[in-house]
Amino acid sequence: MKVSLEWLRDYVDIDQTAEDLAEILTRGGIEVGGVEHLHQGLDAVVVGEIARMERHPNADKLWICEVNLGDRSTTIVTGAQNLLVKDRIPVALPGTTLPNGVHIEVSKLRGVESSGMLCSTEELHLDSEMGDPRSEGGILILGKDAPLGVTLDTVLGEGDCVLDLELYPNRPDCLGMVNVAREVASLTGGALHLPTWAEGTKGPDYPVDPNARIVLDDPELCRRYAGLVVEDVKIEPSPEWMQKRLKAAGVRPISNIVDITNYIMLEMGQPLHAFDRDAIAGAVHVRRAQAGEKLVTLDDLERELDPEMLLIADDEKALGLAGVMGGLNSEITDSTKNIFVESAHFSSVSIRRTSRRLGLRSEASNRFEKGVNPHGVAATLGRVAELVIQLGAGKPVGFIEQAGQLSEHVAVSLTVEKTNALLGTTLTEEEITEVLKRLRFPYEEKDGGYEVQIPAYRSDITIEEDLIEEVARLTGYDRIPTTLPQGDQTQGRRTPEQEFKRTLRHLLVRLGLNEVMTYSFTRPDADRQFGDMEQAIPLLNPLREELSVMRTALLPSIMEIAARNISRRNLDIRLFEMGSIYKSKERPLVKLPHEELHLAGVIWGKSSRHWLTPVTEYDFYTVKGILEEVAREFGLEFEYRLPNNQELTHPGRSADIYLNGEKIGLMGEIHPALGKEWELERALIFELAMVPLIEAGNRTIRAFSIPKFPAMQRDLAVVVSQEVSAQDVMKRIKELGGELLVQVNIFDVYTGKPIPEDRKSLAFALKYQALDRTLKDEEVNALNQQVLEGIEKEFGAAWRK
Repeated sequence: MKVSLEWLRDYVDIDQTAEDLAEILTRGGIEVGGVEHLHQGLDAVVVGEIARMERHPNADKLWICEVNLGDRSTTIVTGAQNLLVKDRIPVALPGTTLPNGVHIEVSKLRGVESSGMLCSTEELHLDSEMGDPRSEGGILILGKDAPLGVTLDTVLGEGDCVLDLELYPNRPDCLGMVNVAREVASLTGGALHLPTWAEGTKGPDYPVDPNARIVLDDPELCRRYAGLVVEDVKIEPSPEWMQKRLKAAGVRPISNIVDITNYIMLEMGQPLHAFDRDAIAGAVHVRRAQAGEKLVTLDDLERELDPEMLLIADDEKALGLAGVMGGLNSEITDSTKNIFVESAHFSSVSIRRTSRRLGLRSEASNRFEKGVNPHGVAATLGRVAELVIQLGAGKPVGFIEQAGQLSEHVAVSLTVEKTNALLGTTLTEEEITEVLKRLRFPYEEKDGGYEVQIPAYRSDITIEEDLIEEVARLTGYDRIPTTLPQGDQTQGRRTPEQEFKRTLRHLLVRLGLNEVMTYSFTRPDADRQFGDMEQAIPLLNPLREELSVMRTALLPSIMEIAARNISRRNLDIRLFEMGSIYKSKERPLVKLPHEELHLAGVIWGKSSRHWLTPVTEYDFYTVKGILEEVAREFGLEFEYRLPNNQELTHPGRSADIYLNGEKIGLMGEIHPALGKEWELERALIFELAMVPLIEAGNRTIRAFSIPKFPAMQRDLAVVVSQEVSAQDVMKRIKELGGELLVQVNIFDVYTGKPIPEDRKSLAFALKYQALDRTLKDEEVNALNQQVLEGIEKEFGAAWRK
């Protein structure tokens, strides 16, 4: 919000300089980002009049001008071709430094002495539209009433200053000059001189126009709507004083009617819009747009709308986007004779969504998004009528209004005791009473405290703590004493989950993997391949299409990083990520989605060349070895089964991972078709749910003495059907061997002659050992026979001698 100090002085007495006032406001919680001095450097440029002009004798394109400065004359040579005798122009005399940095000295041009320079808007850093139309591209031509000899800053407005307020969302009231004036008055004690309508809640006293009617089709999105009918409108430029104030606030002047609506929006904080009354067919409707409905806005762009957007329409067509921008079919033109000025209170959520979906931001939408005062909607039109009459822009003839249920005025209790307890101060009752007076909040003393009526324009104050903050602001934050925090200190430590994740990260790094961190968003088609699109959460306002859903799996994000590295010839890929996935079937979301912690990894290529170890190509057992190290570190025992989803991983080089009978993830080589699509052929992937690992993990160290008695080993080879899992056979062998069978390893899988085509040979090494004695051959042979008979019976295995 840009605040002109000259304009602000109309509403509040200010004795401070612009810099001092900026410091006061910032200390009071209204941050001032900067102070801009308008017309700086123009105090040395004076107004002169062309008394005589003649061609330069030695140059066809130069003029020798005699310039009258009021108390004296001077001769200046210029190349400008837009000047006439009697024109009043800005003159920079020798010794002057212009705003563009040029220093003026006496000089000779083609033999003729020139004592100064005639200035253009560009050299003076002024608006190019200033002055007579003949000024464009040449010397600035001032009005005939500009007094000779006075400095240009005096003519242009006494060296106005602009404060750039950096407002936070909780102070939308300060988007209006009258409320900034209230803030300045409360902080400095200056007297207020607000417009009459700034304190009112009722509209102007005009009869209801029988031809005007308002229909609120959706009262939830528009709680109050009012209109002012003005006839016999005269479209012309607004007066210079209004244009100067609009320009200082960063708003381009257009015409008197449009400028009045913009001026009052800046002044009162209430956005307005003027429609051509003759373009409205029937009643004014405030309704939702229809699916596929289109509207050409004032920027001459056709926009397709949806039912989430609020429209201003008549009985036949849409007239404008409520609170955002008007329509081209009802704009004010030079031929406009009657207007309908709108003032309304629209839902901030609705305006924000419309503005974001269309990528259309305006001063009006900014105010509606942050919230406007619904009680000031009608009174603002009284100010419109006042300015229309003052400028002779038309004749206000009718007022109409429709209002739903308006919010009640808030009353907040405040006590001295709680104020001091919360701030750590020793403020007295008199000091707090003085604060309420400076804020101009009506109050009653009640039960040792105050019952304070909060004005409707201060929507940020709803509870006692908000009022206590006002007390702190106005008494000064520097009065809050500095205290050291006190309390019992305990030794900080990580939670078990934090310790688990830290240990796991360090382990994977030791195993040669590199950690990456990716966005929580991903592509819908990628998430559909690896995750659960039914529970994927689409974003309303994605950064781009490639990041438009919350991920339900980690693998797509990390695979994209792997593919990007491979395309840049980084051929040794070992990546992992530990992050969250998000799931919810709720549409739209009204609560936070379910969040799960996952671990995923991608491995591709060959190991790096090293003098000590040979180069090896990564395969299924590389990933399995990494996961087995994770299991060993945390005392877990993974179970590997044939994968359920044969479309993600290679049917013969992958497995689903189970822990305690529950599936927790997958691992193995990516499916060839999927690998080709991702340009990651033969890539090895894994993804695990972390919560089961954390819950089952056990890092308690248990020590065992080295057995005193020797172990005995037996090899067992059996022929089984191709469909029989080697892991199932191994698991059954462990069960049949009992406590004396301490280790089972598979060391060979064979197919081919003389083994039948539908069968395979599995060879296991069985290690038997007792802690209290040396085992005998008979005992071990009996156990081995028990094992063989058991698997023959369960799997139809045949002993291969």
